[in-house]
Amino acid sequence: MPQPSQDPGLQALERFVGAWTIEAAGPDGQPWPGTGTATFEWHPSRAHVVQTTATPGAPRSVSIMGCDPAQGTYVQLYSDDRGVCRIYDMRLDGDEWSLERVGEPFPQRFTGAFSADGHTISGRWEKAEDGTTFTLDFFLTYRREVAWAR
Repeated sequence: MPQPSQDPGLQALERFVGAWTIEAAGPDGQPWPGTGTATFEWHPSRAHVVQTTATPGAPRSVSIMGCDPAQGTYVQLYSDDRGVCRIYDMRLDGDEWSLERVGEPFPQRFTGAFSADGHTISGRWEKAEDGTTFTLDFFLTYRREVAWAR
């Protein structure tokens, strides 16, 4: 197995690696029924992190996170069992994780904050159905159950 990268951009993805539970709530704050799961694990190349997510009432998804160390930029490639495929610009800025995309069917963005201990990510998805005005779509909270060692 390849050794972990020494690149700081890839090392920053380590904070995701592990098993998480997911809790979602609508814009009114009412929790969606049931909890979901998410796993983040290193791809065998050690150059990407693969996220798999399953949440009751939502499509199962797979995302691949990676970066261009020379540019200091991140991307997330998303796909789900509906056949939806999207590319998000991704940022890791201190304890903030953000995803954003423009394009059809509407622009979307996610902003999440890591807790001080790194075991909770509290976030929200927003969408701009008119193409410009963002509104709250839903809240999403990740809670780490297990952290995996490199």
